[in-house]
Amino acid sequence: MRKTVQLTALPQESQTTEQISVLLQRNFGFKPQELFGFTILKRSLDARRKPIVANLQIEVFLNEQPEKDTFELNLQDVSKAKEVAIVGAGPAGLFAALKLIEQGLKPVIFERGKEVKERRRDLANITRNNEVNPDSNYCFGEGGAGTYSDGKLYTRSSKRGDVMRILKILVKHGADTSILYEAHPHIGTNKLPQIITQIRENILACGGVFHFNSRVTDFKIENNSIKGVYVNSDFFPFSELILATGHSARDIYELLYKKNILIEAKPFALGVRIEHPQELIDQIQYKCSGSRSEYLPAASYSLVQQVAGRGVFSFCMCPGGIIAPAMTAPGEIVVNGWSPSKRNNPFANSGMVVSVQPEDYKAFEQHGPLAGLYFQKQVEQDCFNKGNKSLQAPAQRMADFVARKTSSTLPKNSYLPGTVSRDLHSILPRFVAGGLQEAFKQFGAKMRGYLSNEAILLATESRTSSPVRIPRNKETFEHPQIKGLYPCAEGAGYAGGIVSAAMDGENCAAAILVSK
Repeated sequence: MRKTVQLTALPQESQTTEQISVLLQRNFGFKPQELFGFTILKRSLDARRKPIVANLQIEVFLNEQPEKDTFELNLQDVSKAKEVAIVGAGPAGLFAALKLIEQGLKPVIFERGKEVKERRRDLANITRNNEVNPDSNYCFGEGGAGTYSDGKLYTRSSKRGDVMRILKILVKHGADTSILYEAHPHIGTNKLPQIITQIRENILACGGVFHFNSRVTDFKIENNSIKGVYVNSDFFPFSELILATGHSARDIYELLYKKNILIEAKPFALGVRIEHPQELIDQIQYKCSGSRSEYLPAASYSLVQQVAGRGVFSFCMCPGGIIAPAMTAPGEIVVNGWSPSKRNNPFANSGMVVSVQPEDYKAFEQHGPLAGLYFQKQVEQDCFNKGNKSLQAPAQRMADFVARKTSSTLPKNSYLPGTVSRDLHSILPRFVAGGLQEAFKQFGAKMRGYLSNEAILLATESRTSSPVRIPRNKETFEHPQIKGLYPCAEGAGYAGGIVSAAMDGENCAAAILVSK
């Protein structure tokens, strides 16, 4: 017999299988001889009550053996099958490739950047030598921006696809099984490269093809249909193409606009990345003094506030994390954050951004649907030019920013290229700085101690999402003008994060089979 129960326990009492088994017997009267096993379905922490507790939903197996997970990918040999092009080897592109293989189609993936292992050298070069490779950086390369962006797997996009399927595929390729039941699962930047490599090896073993260091420079279109792609001077013929280039592939937007292929401006957000000592966030969230219990994870937060009709909100919060230089071209400053799997670094960082509206970038309206992109680029370049004209990020202590006081010193932080003290009000657009200033006051009231000069703001967090959407038919997933072109995931404006991008990649791949 199976039975689903809700178990509430202290974190230190529910760490192991043996501990949970004892709690099930004690709390529900199950006898040891009838308790054949159990499966954790969901686990979350409730820090609102004292003491802090773990809430677990558990499927218990009484007098019957637990079922083994029989999930398998139906991968097959597609080495001689019909080819489908995928541009971009991020989560959307990789999961689209796996889905194509299941459907008996051969994925041919073009990635402007390098394999994960080689990509690391270019990331190190950003920090050590202030040199940015426009094709291999924190945004471009195998695995996309997600590979070096913490590996958060939480999504609200369950209507787009089967979230559990995506998580199980990740587990099949090396992710920890805890992502199947944690309330806010994540993998960790230190573990993602191995998982991405395993996915690639699976695709290759089935006959799929990868072209790294291969930037797509043009599309061949005849009679409003895709006929192939140009990679530098080489031409590759295709009749179906999944465009999964990510939110920072500005050259692709420019190319589409130049070729009069329909694109649209879309909402986005822009602001700073804020970093506190992790111990301070732990003390606020867990209401403790000193260090948190060893049985509690590094605390996180989620904040949102309306200021003058605009949303101001936290984004990609990274407990125990590191602020990374995420620029994709020389002469700009872009910051992002990531965490290792243990989330054991001494700082907690988060994007803190303000919604951008069309009237904010009227000065760039000559660029049509690319106006928001040019506005975004201008802010990033201003941060570079008004900072130190290096990859040092212009920065300010949080309380000083609210008081409009230039910081005489800056606290120790995790951003390795370094920081330079600046008045961020003189760099950020007025509505961004003003929105953040007011929101920080409100956040400080919600989380006592959050508004602090122990915290530092780094500008600019500008790549939360793309300022451009590539439209597509809601049912066929094809571009409304170009047959065989399937705009996909974050770069097309239809996803935001690893799981939602992966589901969108699968949806586009499935649509190709339906169209045949």
